[in-house]
Amino acid sequence: MIEPAGPVAAAPLPANPLIVLLDLARRARRAASVPELRFMAVNDSHALAPYRQAALWFSGMGVQALSGIVQIEANAPYTLWLGKLCAHLSGRGDQPLRLTAGDVPDELAQAWAEWLPQHLLWVPLPGGELPQAPAGGLLLARDQPWADEELALLGEWMDGWHLAWRAQFRPPAYSVRTWPARAVRYFRPAPDARWWRHKPALLLAASVLLVFLPVRLTVLAPGELVPARPAVIRAPLDGVVEVFHVQPNQAVRQGDPLFGFDEGLILSKLEVARQSLATAQAEYQQMAQLALSDSKARGQLAVLTGKIEERRAEALYIEDQLNRARVLAPQDGIAIFDDPSEWLGKPVAVGERILRIASPNDVEVEAWVSVADAIPVDPAAGIRLYLSASPMDPVEATVRYFSHDAILRPDGSYAYRLRATLDEPTLHRVGLKGTAKVRGEWVPMAYWALRRPWASVRSTLGW
Repeated sequence: MIEPAGPVAAAPLPANPLIVLLDLARRARRAASVPELRFMAVNDSHALAPYRQAALWFSGMGVQALSGIVQIEANAPYTLWLGKLCAHLSGRGDQPLRLTAGDVPDELAQAWAEWLPQHLLWVPLPGGELPQAPAGGLLLARDQPWADEELALLGEWMDGWHLAWRAQFRPPAYSVRTWPARAVRYFRPAPDARWWRHKPALLLAASVLLVFLPVRLTVLAPGELVPARPAVIRAPLDGVVEVFHVQPNQAVRQGDPLFGFDEGLILSKLEVARQSLATAQAEYQQMAQLALSDSKARGQLAVLTGKIEERRAEALYIEDQLNRARVLAPQDGIAIFDDPSEWLGKPVAVGERILRIASPNDVEVEAWVSVADAIPVDPAAGIRLYLSASPMDPVEATVRYFSHDAILRPDGSYAYRLRATLDEPTLHRVGLKGTAKVRGEWVPMAYWALRRPWASVRSTLGW
């Protein structure tokens, strides 16, 4: 049985035990490593109370230190028996215990006399938050009974030693392993506080308010700066581009030559048409002379006149094509197109877009809103474009057009085209890309957070 905590004949205490206790605590706080602390627990504790044997044990780790032994043999019979004894004592409470062989089960008591003296003291050590510092205890054994004064000194010493031990395994401030325990301690209600002042109740009230907090519904979409009203220059005829007179982003004035088609084929067609017209006119003159004496020839004059007009119209059409083969700028602005070398020698069809002429100050925002982000947008809603080249200088604009039908984009996705007029002139050039933030209506925070997840669930499960 466990001995009562009453007065027991004490072994001689060292002089000035409090000074010894303070010195041990100071040395434990300054210990540089875990092995040094283990050594102090099983060896330096002798300065407070004499003993013959000491062992330091931790749950799941076994015997970690033995007095007078540098290297522990984990499979030695003495070490294995001590591990079983300490495991049994670890469930006997959190207060120091004085024991003898009669206080333990028979299977442990049979080998007591072989391994330990008659009187034993068990000083438990509570577990920490990390697996490196589990629950354990210090076992001290000697031939004389343990006195109350020694229990007090050793208990105080092991409290200080245990703090130094746990400091060796102090977790980081935001360790994932410690979050659950910290959360439980933080939200544990105070016993003397009213229910509405408990942290869980305050957290619940804050969550309810946050759920219904009105926020602006916004979506992000790829956007860029584009010309607002550019002059689109398309191929005026079927042919091959032969020369470019301008370079990309070059300023042009109205009437300046932009590019030209290969005129060799057109000139040859024009020459053929002119020769056909001359032939038709010669035939007409010959037939007109015959008509003076031949009535049958006078009937052919009308046919030849129509043939002449046909050849003349054909020649005029080819001349017009020759004039259109030299494309001129219809207005002042900046020429916007790709590398000219990609167009040289390339056959183009009538109506194919080749370049654009845009005014430097005539700029607006174009964004492509995905089908999943097609929120209701007011005609005068605001939009903000964060340019990749200048993220600290966003461009503010007002929506003027939001397409009703989704358009197939080059990447194979469908999106809605959005155009927005700039609120103020900008120094950013046309063609800069970025991310457009489109602002919609005011909605509760819950809708703002659950809109996309709920849409995904409905599209997957169908409800």
